[in-house]
Amino acid sequence: MLSTQTLSHMIAVGQGNAPADLVIRNVGLLDVITGIVTQTDIAIVADRIVGTHANYEGKKQIDGSGRFAVPGFIDTHLHIESSLVTPFEFDRCVLPHGVTTAICDPHEIANVLGATGVRYFLDCAEQTIMDIRVNLSSCVPATAFETSGAQLEIQDLEPFRSHPKVIGLAEMMNFPGVLNADPGILAKLLAFQDGHIDGHAPLLRGLPLNGYLAAGIRTDHEATTAAEAREKLAKGMAILIREGSVSKDLTALAEILDENSSSFVALCTDDRNPLDIAEEGHLDSSIRRLIAMGRPLHHVYRAASHSAARIFGLSDRGLVAPGWRADIALLESLEDCRVSDTISGGRLVEPALFDTREIVLPVGLDSMKATAVTPASFDTPAKPGRNETPVIGVKPGLILTFRESATLEQTKTGLQPDLAADVIKLAVVERHGRNGNIGRSFVTGFGLKTGAIASSVGHDSHNITVIGANDADMALAVNRLIALGGGFAVAQDGKITAELALPIAGLMSQEPFETVAEKLTDLRDAAKQLGCVLPEPFLQVAFLALPVIPHLKMTDRGLFDVDKFDFVD
Repeated sequence: MLSTQTLSHMIAVGQGNAPADLVIRNVGLLDVITGIVTQTDIAIVADRIVGTHANYEGKKQIDGSGRFAVPGFIDTHLHIESSLVTPFEFDRCVLPHGVTTAICDPHEIANVLGATGVRYFLDCAEQTIMDIRVNLSSCVPATAFETSGAQLEIQDLEPFRSHPKVIGLAEMMNFPGVLNADPGILAKLLAFQDGHIDGHAPLLRGLPLNGYLAAGIRTDHEATTAAEAREKLAKGMAILIREGSVSKDLTALAEILDENSSSFVALCTDDRNPLDIAEEGHLDSSIRRLIAMGRPLHHVYRAASHSAARIFGLSDRGLVAPGWRADIALLESLEDCRVSDTISGGRLVEPALFDTREIVLPVGLDSMKATAVTPASFDTPAKPGRNETPVIGVKPGLILTFRESATLEQTKTGLQPDLAADVIKLAVVERHGRNGNIGRSFVTGFGLKTGAIASSVGHDSHNITVIGANDADMALAVNRLIALGGGFAVAQDGKITAELALPIAGLMSQEPFETVAEKLTDLRDAAKQLGCVLPEPFLQVAFLALPVIPHLKMTDRGLFDVDKFDFVD
């Protein structure tokens, strides 16, 4: 809480009557509203900018000569769990990339642990250097067609509504539930009519989109074409351009970001792991690429900061100007968006700053309750009277999947993979200890010639998803994950060739993000040895079980047709 004394001091420093706590000297300040760059000092007291466009004295000074100051970046939609590290390691990993605010949906951990997972994230958010804000998970489970570890109804969410870190209701994934006026969905929507409601409406167009928006939903990060995004913009939705480890929509959507739309466009990652962050960056990478694609420079920076703040009601940030929160990225180049320093809440981000946090103990270390499987667990009998088998089609950079078919050989153990045609087995093993379900099908697009890949990250219910060229390696990989308490595993010729333990709810590592990045490198290399052709196979496996993204998906209960919103006959 700001005191009278501190506010009085801020006013005095702004007028040049007292030294600031921190001054960034002689820096090129980009005005994200006009595009003008001004050489100036920036004065900061506590967590607030108090002066620009003037010269200031400060107790601590940063030389900004040759550099540029822009507002700190805001990731408008992400699941920190999908970074595979705790919120504390995410904080340490991403802040140096200029991301000072992250708006997260703890949907993944909530599907495993329920309210306990939400509480863990809120407790962490009170300690991180980065300002982590939370949208409360709206769809736990995402559908009634899968087995999750928990369920959140409106009465479970209401105790968190007044938490200072909570913004509103997270992505409303169950758009059929909205359109069909499902009572449980309506209860959640009604409770948040006076706040923010995040959207999630892949391929929704026309009158159904109108009905969805009539519920008071304001944003969408699922647009995958410019035409889809333009219709949603025309109907009042803010578009969050997503570029994650799997979902890569920036190239398709870049053209919508211009002088007319930038106040209604923001950036997000959704799901991005530490290896990709190390190799490419975070939102800084998206900014760099958008500028390289010819998008107007200061409008790109506006979308990454001021527009994002406005869309989500964060009225104290998004500009480098007196009276605004001191979240600043210092860049070597505006065009290349190379971040040299980050100021978060008035503090220069240095390694010692992270030592000031009080670490919250992890939760969900006993969440893996699956029983061991055998190769016979993956026997896949043919459907009577069916000559062709439905196959999920995967394409790089998309979590959208496609319905394909194949004529497969049948033996006494059932249908067999066709490696020459790139058709391999897929199974989802229930891991919450509720029913022991195993859903079985086939997938194409991975390129595997041998071995298996298993993941306990399986959006959104986070059962174990496994793909493989043979049943024995599939069973080996699944059983290794059970022993690890969750994670990723690659099996080949009866041996585990790479693994990453994710014991926190089967989703997050207890290791530093640098260690996780190293192990992800080993996992990718091991996947390539199987013949895998996808650049990010593990999160691609994880999205095979997401039955709210068209068109064909796999749950522990069976093959699911998202367009019909029912199981395949």
